[in-house]
Amino acid sequence: MATMNVSLPSDMVDFVEHEVSQGGYSSSSEVVRDALRLLQHDKAQSQEKLAILRREINVGLEAAAAGRFSKKSVRDIVAEVMDETSRE
Repeated sequence: MATMNVSLPSDMVDFVEHEVSQGGYSSSSEVVRDALRLLQHDKAQSQEKLAILRREINVGLEAAAAGRFSKKSVRDIVAEVMDETSRE
């Protein structure tokens, strides 16, 4: 495994040391690796959400170009979305 030196602000150093002292990790390297895995996962999810949003925008643009429009108002659509999310 490659080695890398990283400078951290004191509050992050304190956090890393605390995590190791609590026994959740055996070394500061494990804490940093876990944090980087979480960051990678978060970025991958963000990219996935962005790709879905772009696809849906294109679906809407294609429908509009074909003359297919909803008769619902913006308020109706927002109410439907809010209702769906409250059920989740």
